[in-house]
Amino acid sequence: MKIDYSLELINITKKFDNQNVVENLNLSILPGKVTCLLGPSGCGKSTTLRIAAGLETQDSGIIKINGNLISEPNVSHLPPEKRNIGFMFQDFALFPHLTVKKNIEFGITKNKNETFNNFSADKLLKKVGLDRFQQKYPHTLSGGEQQRVALARAISSIPMVMLMDEPFSGLDKRLRDEIRDETIEILRNEGVAVLIVTHEPEEAMNMADNIALMRDGKIIQQGAPYNIYNKPIDKNVASFFSDINTLHSKVKDGRTETPFGPFITPGFKEGSNVEIIIRPQHLKIDFDRNGKGPSPTIQDGVPARGKVSFSRFIGKESIIELIMERDGSKLKASIPGVFLPDAETPLWLSMRRDRCFVFLK
Repeated sequence: MKIDYSLELINITKKFDNQNVVENLNLSILPGKVTCLLGPSGCGKSTTLRIAAGLETQDSGIIKINGNLISEPNVSHLPPEKRNIGFMFQDFALFPHLTVKKNIEFGITKNKNETFNNFSADKLLKKVGLDRFQQKYPHTLSGGEQQRVALARAISSIPMVMLMDEPFSGLDKRLRDEIRDETIEILRNEGVAVLIVTHEPEEAMNMADNIALMRDGKIIQQGAPYNIYNKPIDKNVASFFSDINTLHSKVKDGRTETPFGPFITPGFKEGSNVEIIIRPQHLKIDFDRNGKGPSPTIQDGVPARGKVSFSRFIGKESIIELIMERDGSKLKASIPGVFLPDAETPLWLSMRRDRCFVFLK
């Protein structure tokens, strides 16, 4: 069955100074869906966005919009203004000498689609809750209000694709969450395919239908936020989304020993060094009862004893670090609410085996 993607990047490669900045990248976005390009600084996210926009030309690979070929090196390259793409960047790029209404009117273009015949600056400003600011100038607006004007201008030409380069990073957290959610809702309702660059995993998890995680110019894992978070392909992916604990061990007779008892390790060669990853929220704490802990369970395995190194309350949860008796390793557990045991307090940890990841070291 043919899938009608709004934007397709196919086998895209881009080099600067003979170094691959983007390498053999494939990415497709459906109408009304949000894809986040996520990764650390310098991994190729913004370059990928600029290639999609037509501001950079790829060295190889092709770009399609709504199934139509718009860019292929040495064959054809449609300029940015003819791609029916909207842009939102960190600085909003509003014209300081134009009023709010004139800024939006600048972006309005004639559209033959009768569905959008009634799109006007007045209606767009009402859509983003700024209809009373028509005659104001950008410098008189707050950051959140400028963000809304930038959004209204970006969608004024009814783009099929919206490209956004960390557009919410300049706002404080409370306002950022509010404006981000409003922006994404409007774009989804208009059926726009959205590609957003961000380096913040939490932000990507909050707004994306699909996350494309980049590293060294490549997409190393792609999928729904839930799947990437719960099925990371390696330790670095797991640690990118949250704090992790790492247990080191070696495979012997098809299993590996840990402070929490043996782990079955099918598929790993005998003698392989492995790392068992567990997130702090998946460690369960129980009190010490004269040197005795809770009874083992199939799910949690053998409990392991440790002593508190430190505890901190960080808002919604408490972080407790323990030094394990068996091998002196340090593990962190997170507990909802306030739980602040004193240093040297003996406690028992149990580990959710179904929440562990095992990777080759």
